Order: sequence, then structure tokens, then C-alpha cells
Amino acid sequence: MTYALITKQMTLAVSCALAFGLVSGAATAQTNPTKEGYLVDQRGQVTKSGAGLCWRTGYWTPALAIEECDPDLVRKPPLAMKAAEPAQRPLAAAPAPAPAPIPAAQRVKLDADTLFDFNKADLRPAGHSALDDFIAKSRNIKPEVIMAVGHADRLGSDAYNQNLSEQRAATVKAYLVSKGIEPNRVYTEGKGETQPLTKAGDCLGAKSAKVIACLQPDRHVDIEVVGTSIVN
Repeated sequence: MTYALITKQMTLAVSCALAFGLVSGAATAQTNPTKEGYLVDQRGQVTKSGAGLCWRTGYWTPALAIEECDPDLVRKPPLAMKAAEPAQRPLAAAPAPAPAPIPAAQRVKLDADTLFDFNKADLRPAGHSALDDFIAKSRNIKPEVIMAVGHADRLGSDAYNQNLSEQRAATVKAYLVSKGIEPNRVYTEGKGETQPLTKAGDCLGAKSAKVIACLQPDRHVDIEVVGTSIVN
């Protein structure tokens, strides 16, 4: 075999080997994309948070994005159009998303001289009107929670006033439910005499008609509505 022929065969063999290596390397690059921009475990798998999010390393750049973690940053190859298929019509614009609900809260204080008589938990006629007015003003709110907190004045024992304040809050809840409000939306609580509106120096003296009248601001129910505003 001549030297020229041997050289030609060797050159052909090297060329084939290089070509095979390039094809093999290209296939490896496609099936095993680099993950050097992300934190990986001992198996070489990308480590993810409990929410399924990948952890990026400190030297991550958009050029290191992979489909598994950042599909929006990975450039997709354009789809080949079939010659026989007619041109597709442009998609209609998606409808604008509905506006997000607006959080809303409304709080009112209903005085005891309107709702309750002294030492009572039954609604007065004027109390019905006050609660009806409150319901009307809250119609632009879709309630998530309605909190009714009852209060009492200092006359009587702590235990008695606590029970009285709880009864007043329960009375308000029963009335709201009778007007169509879902009972599981209304929560009640009694504060007894622990949160008076009168000051320490006001209404001094033992129980009397004057002191009872002076302590009226302490006998009230606070109502708070938390929900979302209804856009008309």
C-alpha cells in the first residue's frame, strides 16, 4: 500500500471521527442543558422550594436560564409553517380582566341610649331604626366579617357587666341575621366594663339617676364590617 493511499485513509478516518464527535456533542447539549445557574443536589437535579420554584445561584444570568425553571426566558425555536395550511387569523384580543375587589371597612358606634335601656339587653324601637340605618349604609360592602362588640358601664359586678355586654352583642347579631345577613358572618364579643368611653373623673358617686344618665356612653355596641366594596 502506498504512502499516499495510507495518508488518505487516515485523513478520512479522522474526519469521520471528528464529525461523529461533533454530532454526539450537539445531541448531549440538547438533552442535557447546563444547570450551572441554579442550585442542584447531589444527583445533579435542580433544587426547588416547597412552591416548586428553582433556587438561582449568585452568578445566574438570563443567558443561563433553562426551560425547567425559567421557561419565559428560554428562546423557543419558531414553528415551521405548513405550506398547505392557510394563514391563521389573528387571535382576538383577550377581554380585560375584571378589576380586583377593593378592601373596605366600616365601623360605627351605636349608643346604648338608642339601642338599650339601662340594665337591659332588649332592643328599643329606636334601636331598630339605628340598625336599619347601619344596614342601609353598608349595602355597598360585601361583608366577609361583621364584628359586634358589646359594652357595659361600671355599675354592678364585673361578672354581671361581662354577661350583660355579651347579651347586648348577641341581640344585635340576632337582629342583623333577621335582616338577611348570614349568621356565620357575624361574630360577637363582650368587653364588660373594661373599655369605658367616659373618663375616670366623670360620673362620680354611687348609683343614682344622675350617674346612670352620665354613664350612658359606656353602654354601647361597636359594629365593624370588613369586606370588599361593591362597584355599581
